[in-house]
Amino acid sequence: MNFLMALIINGPIKSFCYRRLQYLSNKFQMHVLLNEMKELAAQKKVPHRDFYNIRKVDTHIHASSCMNQKHLLRFIKRAMKKHLDEIVHVEKGKEQTLKEVFETMNLTAYDLSVDTLDVHADRNTFHRFDKFNAKYNPIGESILREIFIKTDNRVSGKYFAHIIKEVMADLEESKYQNAELRLSIYGRSRDEWDKLARWAVSHRVHSNNVRWLVQVPRLFDIYRTKKQLANFQEMLENIFLPLYEATIHPAQHPELHLFLEHVDGFDSVDDESKPEHHIFNLDSPLPGNWVEEDNPPYSYYLYYMYANMTVLNHLRRKRGFHTFVLRPHCGEAGPIHHLVSGFMVSENISHGLLLRKVSGEGVPGGAEGVVGPPSPCCAPQAPVLQYLYYLAQIGIAMSPLSNNSLFLSYHRNPLPEYLSRGLMVSLSTDDPLQFHFTKEPLMEEYSIATQVWKLSSCDMCELARNSVLMSGFSHKVRPVPS
Repeated sequence: MNFLMALIINGPIKSFCYRRLQYLSNKFQMHVLLNEMKELAAQKKVPHRDFYNIRKVDTHIHASSCMNQKHLLRFIKRAMKKHLDEIVHVEKGKEQTLKEVFETMNLTAYDLSVDTLDVHADRNTFHRFDKFNAKYNPIGESILREIFIKTDNRVSGKYFAHIIKEVMADLEESKYQNAELRLSIYGRSRDEWDKLARWAVSHRVHSNNVRWLVQVPRLFDIYRTKKQLANFQEMLENIFLPLYEATIHPAQHPELHLFLEHVDGFDSVDDESKPEHHIFNLDSPLPGNWVEEDNPPYSYYLYYMYANMTVLNHLRRKRGFHTFVLRPHCGEAGPIHHLVSGFMVSENISHGLLLRKVSGEGVPGGAEGVVGPPSPCCAPQAPVLQYLYYLAQIGIAMSPLSNNSLFLSYHRNPLPEYLSRGLMVSLSTDDPLQFHFTKEPLMEEYSIATQVWKLSSCDMCELARNSVLMSGFSHKVRPVPS
């Protein structure tokens, strides 16, 4: 990591990488000028296939918000009509039915609307990750989030499973759309994996159009403050030891073993813009000695997830099981070393916005502001990192509509530039519940991107192809590209 950090601030290397990136952009523009009509003609000659019936994978989408707001509203209204007397919650030792829960809020099924649900991100969430997280609570009530979009609750995640299966049915109906949904493992207790697997298997939450990724929120500081964990080592053991046990003795953990067959890898999630008080280096305490209440830095989380996954993958490969990849949220906000860490240990990353930063410092011809206004956090280093991501073809799952509500206005999003320079980018939805309006959020994402950036059908197909290559779907599902 020290070597890479030195590399990306080296003046001659920055100049070289900036020039190479400009060359790639200009070469692409020249290609479009010369060959656009030929490409269009070649596409028209392909029988049966067009953009609508080629496979697309939503490479970055969270299961808890994979439905749109209208879908969630209808589902809650149906539940209120059919299951009013079902016990769904326990408050201070007292059991509550669904009817009683809504009575405490003075709401009926008739009163509910998309506006009262209030789960859509708006202008108030821009650069306010805390307000965005609050949008996961329907009607601003965390109790409804627990009842309807959690796997571990009084009804054993029944409602959440039903709504996920409805989303899966929509994907199967569209036939050519696939998704990699993210479920959470927090690392607070050793039985989280068994509970999650039991939920997935008992409710038969399965579809050929869906694979799972497991996201680990970087919330050690909260759990440590509440005395739920003694040290960071305990969190790592809660996350990884059940996987070792299920790999070595699958017969003793049949549900977890079955669930893991449909899991592609791991994601690391949280607000990257949170200030970090530590730098990960040789002086950093080992996980067993990390007992303070401050959160470990981003690179600390990523390294120990990667190291444990690597050993686990060797074991699983030896046992004849499929392996996992690391695909964290990275470069959405925060300092430059997040992208360096992601480059070193990740198969793909989500967002990657900070790769767009280009500065005139060390760049010939006064290149400042070519891509966008320089940011004080990390501007000078980005040309080198962006070129490294291009050379390594590390996948970047981008979500322009999500970024537009949180960190970066749509017209400043670097996706078209990344695409023209040859970086491995795909379009994804992130959170349809917060950002999308239609029944097909992935098509909505493609539609808006195409209109705003004037993408050709060839560009759209390349984005779709990238999403398939980045995904963890097996070759039986995804045809191997020539």
